[in-house]
Amino acid sequence: MEPYLASIDTLVAKLKEEMFSKETSNHIQSFVSPSAYDTAWLAMIPHPVDHNIPLFKSCLEWLVDNQKEQGYWGESVNGDFPTIDALPATIACMVALQKWGIGTKNIKKGLMFIHENMVEILHDRLHHLPRWFCIVFPTTIELAESSGLELQLCDHTKLLLADISNQRQQILSAEKTVDKSQQLPLLAYLETLEKDHVDQGTITKHLSEDGSLFQSPSATAQAYISTRNQKCFQYLISLVEKCPNGAVPHKYPMDEQVVELSMVDQVQRLGLSEYFSDEIDYILKKVYRSYMVPKYSLQDSWNSITEKLYKDALAFRLFRMHGYNISTWTICWFLHDKDMLHHLEHNYRHFTSLFYSIYKATDLIFFGEPELHEARSFSRKMLQKISTLKKIDDDNIVIFPNLLQVIDEELNTPWIARLDHLDHRMWIEQNKEGPMWVGKASFYTLSCVHNTNLMQLALENYKFKQSIYQHELHELKGWSKKWGLTEMGFGREKTSYCYFAVSSSTSLPHDSLIRMLVAKSAILITVADDFFDEQGTLEELHVLNEAINRWDGEGLSGPSKVIFIVLDDLVREITNTLIRHGRIDSTEAFRSLWREIFNSWLTETTWGRSGYIPSADEYLQTSMISIATHILVLTAACFLNPSLPENKLKPQKYENITQSLMATTRLLNDIQSFQKEQEEGIMNFVALHFNQNPEASMDDSVYEVKRFLEVKRNELLKHVFTHDDDDNGDFSNQWKHLHLSCFKVFQMLFNSANLYDSEDELQLDIAKAIYISPGFESPKYLKPQTSIYAVPKKENMMIGARYVQIPDEHHPHVGMNIHQLSKRSITNIGSKVLSSMIFGSCFI
Repeated sequence: MEPYLASIDTLVAKLKEEMFSKETSNHIQSFVSPSAYDTAWLAMIPHPVDHNIPLFKSCLEWLVDNQKEQGYWGESVNGDFPTIDALPATIACMVALQKWGIGTKNIKKGLMFIHENMVEILHDRLHHLPRWFCIVFPTTIELAESSGLELQLCDHTKLLLADISNQRQQILSAEKTVDKSQQLPLLAYLETLEKDHVDQGTITKHLSEDGSLFQSPSATAQAYISTRNQKCFQYLISLVEKCPNGAVPHKYPMDEQVVELSMVDQVQRLGLSEYFSDEIDYILKKVYRSYMVPKYSLQDSWNSITEKLYKDALAFRLFRMHGYNISTWTICWFLHDKDMLHHLEHNYRHFTSLFYSIYKATDLIFFGEPELHEARSFSRKMLQKISTLKKIDDDNIVIFPNLLQVIDEELNTPWIARLDHLDHRMWIEQNKEGPMWVGKASFYTLSCVHNTNLMQLALENYKFKQSIYQHELHELKGWSKKWGLTEMGFGREKTSYCYFAVSSSTSLPHDSLIRMLVAKSAILITVADDFFDEQGTLEELHVLNEAINRWDGEGLSGPSKVIFIVLDDLVREITNTLIRHGRIDSTEAFRSLWREIFNSWLTETTWGRSGYIPSADEYLQTSMISIATHILVLTAACFLNPSLPENKLKPQKYENITQSLMATTRLLNDIQSFQKEQEEGIMNFVALHFNQNPEASMDDSVYEVKRFLEVKRNELLKHVFTHDDDDNGDFSNQWKHLHLSCFKVFQMLFNSANLYDSEDELQLDIAKAIYISPGFESPKYLKPQTSIYAVPKKENMMIGARYVQIPDEHHPHVGMNIHQLSKRSITNIGSKVLSSMIFGSCFI
């Protein structure tokens, strides 16, 4: 435990200084993912006075120090599989080293990589190579040959190269040197063009104010070599100064606000917001003050217009997530430009990351925002077209398998149905080696920011949470067993499910006590609800309710007695803990809340067994209580600082946001459970709509309830993501996000099926959240008694992990692969008994 804490503290302090200090703005470009290809071109530039030494020695040194173990430079998939970008990048790096007579071992490894892998990388892609690759790659081959590098190309490779060269020639013949219709014009690839193809006047004419050619370091390096233009020289000097480690990005300068917003986005998606909340607030306030409704000129290139839209989508999502008032026009302006829409639709393969960003931004739709629905529909349609293409290489981005996986995840499972902890895990694994960004002067992709220390912190933080969660789940199972809740003989035993939902749904920094109290409440709700639905006679249920209304268990027996004793003990534990924290005694307030819930269960059971059909309003008034989500958020909220005022604990006096949560979670449950509950004689809103609308089919009723749910969900999101006049600072934000987290749990459980009633559907997710470390790194022992058993390599790619922690006691799962494990209960998976600590996430 202590090593995790020490490592986390050290990394946080380092990153605060490295990424978020006030001096960061002086070198913010250094956080953009480096480009080996562009760095190689800067390394080739000779010093203007002494032509026998490089102008940028630091770039050359970076090439020597940053070759991949397999022998290549450039991008890879999860650090294992080189992308097509690795071919021109590796050749350009070897040319630079060869030019200055250094890195003999690097060159040897690079030549071996090219010799062994070029045909394989090219062969399957030959008929769908991206434009940028066709322009760049033949030139790097010619450059290598003229530099004396022996690539040892076989006849088959030469045929492939001839085909690519023909494609290059067709591009050069068909396009103008500078063409607005191209995302990047030919002049942006100056380093690949023959000297007689572009004269110095054309180069000088198209230099930007900053001295670059289309913000491309490699093209500008060639522009300086060709013209000795001092503006180019100053641009290159500034670029290297802003990137002190020697590696330059694909594009410079990038919009600083885009980089800053990407830093915030990356920190949040890695699950690290709790460590950098002040820094996130500072950046968002700074960008928001200067942020205007986007304007663009019809004279702007498509490149600049689409970059502006990418920034708008990123800014809209982050601003709305943090409660800023931002107009939907900020992102929806493109819908009113027919030329823009046509350009995006016609060139949809070029804009994968843009559509992804728009789609993510439209996650946060409030009630009454039709334009956002239109933007979401458009971006989803484009992403669906892209996802149907198994292999896509376009002019600006090679779509990796992991990028397609991210897109498919977004399309198949909405963000509102995914738990934060597992989302953080996915993002750690997908960004382990850097952003999913490939191609010369690439367009923005899922993130332009990558920092090794940030990724290390994310990994350590995730493992630290898992060590806490393992201990807490072990304790919770002991609690369930102690009270006999695991052996009631009826209903569902959901200790692991409840704790998984509690621990994985949010990252609000509250102590483990809250997670445990909320998880215990959820377990008890499940047992008691099943007793009312399945086991108890009406007489037993009336007796139990009378005991709870007077709060006296005298005369109870069997399950009724167990339920009352556990409930009484839980209320005592909650209220006594609050008193120890200096809060007032809320015993009677919590008893009243639980009385209301038990009364609602009795009402619903009486309806079902008597055949009574309530009105829709009557049903919702009761069923919003019986879903019992309010008791979970109110319990957690009492431990916020400042705590929830006692007047918020009064039955039927719930805040609007709490009422929205109660309604949405009830509707989610009913949509997925109506068939089962109809068979069991339990009232359900879908069945109620069907009974009261004889002209409608059951599908019609499901559709209407889903429409109603959409309205209530949008209302809930508006409550969560907008500021009210009576907002109370930090408490309000945490209070709102408790509601959001609770809703996300229910959306996850009832998104496309009733996962809560399943025996094993969530077992793999539970294992990944609590037991299996992210990534493919070697495991670290948590305790001497814990064994680590390897999963067969074929399974690795499917689960994103190689190791499963299981106990030594009798080795119950020795030899099992992960699929077998996912079909079994992880109840017996062991963990180290660790000291209770304040950390991490509280459910909700």
